[in-house]
This record gives sequence, C-alpha cells and structure tokens, in this order.
Amino acid sequence: MPDPVFLSGDRVELRPIEEADLEFLQRHVNDPRVWRAIGRSKPLNRVQERAFFDDVVCSDESIQLLLVAESTPVGTIGLQSIDWVSSRAELGYWIAPDHQRNGYASDAVERIVTYGFDQLGLHRIAARVFACNEPSRRLLESVGFRQEGVHRDVEFIDGEHQNAYWYGLLEDEWRSETA
Repeated sequence: MPDPVFLSGDRVELRPIEEADLEFLQRHVNDPRVWRAIGRSKPLNRVQERAFFDDVVCSDESIQLLLVAESTPVGTIGLQSIDWVSSRAELGYWIAPDHQRNGYASDAVERIVTYGFDQLGLHRIAARVFACNEPSRRLLESVGFRQEGVHRDVEFIDGEHQNAYWYGLLEDEWRSETA
C-alpha cells in the first residue's frame, strides 16, 4: 500500500518521511552533488541519519516531507526552525541528482510555501543558498523570494569558503504575487 500523500503537486507528491525512507535519504545526502549544494561536507552514517529522523523529522519544530514522482522518491523538502511565536520558518530542500531539472523542486517549493502561509499561518519563510548553487537561487526568486543578505565565507566546501545567500518571503508579498 502506498504511503499517504500529504500535499499533491502537479509533478510530485509530498508525503511524510518514514523509517523505510532512511536508506534513500542517507544514500543521496552523501552524494557529492547533493551535499555540496546543501553545504554539508561530512558524511552521514546510518546512526546519524536515524538521529536526523528522530530529532528533526519527528520534531514539532520541523515539517519534513519526501518528494515522490510516479511512486519513486526523488528528494526532500521541509520547513525547519519553526518559530510559532514569530510565525516564521526556514525552507530547505534537495533533489536526487538523477531527478534534477524536472520541475520537482519548483513544484514542491510552491506547495510547501502555500502550506506554510495558508495552513500554518506563517508570516515569513527564509531560505539559505550557497554561492555554488545558482539553480536554487533562481528557483527561489521565481517563487517570489528576495535576496536579503550574504553570510560571507560561512561554509568550507571543496577546499574553499563559500558564501551563503539568505532569501526571505513575507506572506503579503507572496499573496500579492499569487493574486
């Protein structure tokens, strides 16, 4: 029986991450094409992936979903560091390399932003993108995120320090763009 769909998109379905998904997550988060783009330079073993599942996926300060296209897991997306008092969260996502450039991330970002503003009552969603990940910067801008600042030389990836660009989207900006 397929796992329940939480949010349906045009290209992907977003469903809760389950223990059975940990192998997929560990395999892809250790792929250099993924860990470089998300600013992670250390490998993740099964115990650490399990800790991520227990501490982040199962947390009340996070909503983590698996992207599924035609019954195949293709990536993850989530709202983390949710601050319920200030009504804000940080968006994070990645797509497995063999499934990139199919519109899955765009579809998922649009769905989770809509969910964040309409269902969670968020006022602000932020996102961080590394300088080496230009496609993600374009994606955020296409949804309406605005670059707000740069953390210079914040991560050490591939032998050099990388800048992180911070983006933000306010609920009223998003509503005016989607109207």
